[in-house]
Amino acid sequence: MIRSNKGYFGEFGGRYVPEILRPALTELEEMFEQLRDDPSFWQEYVTLCQEFSGRPTPLTPLRRLSAKLGGAQIWLKREDLNHSGAHKINNVLGQGLLVQRMGKKRIIAETGAGQHGLATAIMAARLGLQATIYMGADDIERQYSNVFWMRQLGSEVVGVETGARTLKEALDEAMRDWAASVETTHYVLGTACGPAPFPELVSYFQSVISYEMREQAMKQMGQLPDEVVACVGGGSNAMGAFAAFLEDQQVALVGVEAGGLSMKTGEHSIRMLPNTAEPGIAQGYKTLFLQNQDGQLGDTHSIAAGLDYVGVSPILAHLSQTGRVTPERATDSEVTEAFSLLMKTEGIIPALESSHALAGGFKRAKTMRPDQNVVINLSGRGDKDIFNIARAFPQAEWPEFLKREAVRCQQLVDDQQETN
Repeated sequence: MIRSNKGYFGEFGGRYVPEILRPALTELEEMFEQLRDDPSFWQEYVTLCQEFSGRPTPLTPLRRLSAKLGGAQIWLKREDLNHSGAHKINNVLGQGLLVQRMGKKRIIAETGAGQHGLATAIMAARLGLQATIYMGADDIERQYSNVFWMRQLGSEVVGVETGARTLKEALDEAMRDWAASVETTHYVLGTACGPAPFPELVSYFQSVISYEMREQAMKQMGQLPDEVVACVGGGSNAMGAFAAFLEDQQVALVGVEAGGLSMKTGEHSIRMLPNTAEPGIAQGYKTLFLQNQDGQLGDTHSIAAGLDYVGVSPILAHLSQTGRVTPERATDSEVTEAFSLLMKTEGIIPALESSHALAGGFKRAKTMRPDQNVVINLSGRGDKDIFNIARAFPQAEWPEFLKREAVRCQQLVDDQQETN
């Protein structure tokens, strides 16, 4: 497991925050340092994940798809089978244990695809905490099913209308809230970004993915995988998938970013490939950010809301620059093709974020030998993406159904207003 050098990973990382936030971050860092090497705390965390989220998640061979594509044997690490449908629950359960130790009663979070927001709302309900979740207004439109469940779970969801109305703006608003309420509130940051110690802390809790994967590979394959592939937005699922293999140089680690529509500015979310992003300081840390000609944070695009982010984990920025992580990209069209291929060949419905890893992993597997193994981290399931997928694969019945359902819902609202 990678460790920082006073909050830095090479030139990236750090803690660039207002003075009011420093005591809370110091408190969190000191607690994390006390607990990270305590086997009893790790066991408490693993037990909570087992009892509440359903870990360990399986390592699933894709025999039909591997035969269809040719090349390496393809396996999926099934984070989609977690409670809430994604890897995000791993991190929030871990931070929930920290919140209990700090004695705070309110939590805040940011979310893009809504999976971290949903996981946070579930954790808040489980532990009896008050939760406020910030989400870009455009992401709310793309992922409304998750917003519906967050509110049903008792969390407040705040739509952010500023800027590009996506994850970057949601993170900014969450940081502002925290600065104003730091004494009573813990910020459950959802990805391996932000000021220290969050990149390291989130990676620590997500590393349960790769430690399970390592043990399962030895049992099911008889060896370590040749490649581990994960999609990269902020970087939490990728760090979770990579953590246990960082010292195993024979295992290639591949991070697939959102190639979007094209390489034109504002039409992708690629940070780790050469000549795309530049080092910069924003949102409390230093990393590779997409920037415009004035040095301001640039616009991004991805078919997947969870990858539509302007920066990347400082850990991944360092690992990609040192060559330990190989960056790849997948376009929106490649993503929908991989989504459809997995669903129709293996009966598994992936999230659009995870489908970036599928697209990259399938492409690489086809160039490899049949005696080699590629593990793709399936970070989430596709339930939340039904509206986006319906647009990608249009069917006449779908808009007609939505029209009928809108009429029924409006009638229920009208009836309730009359009753009140």
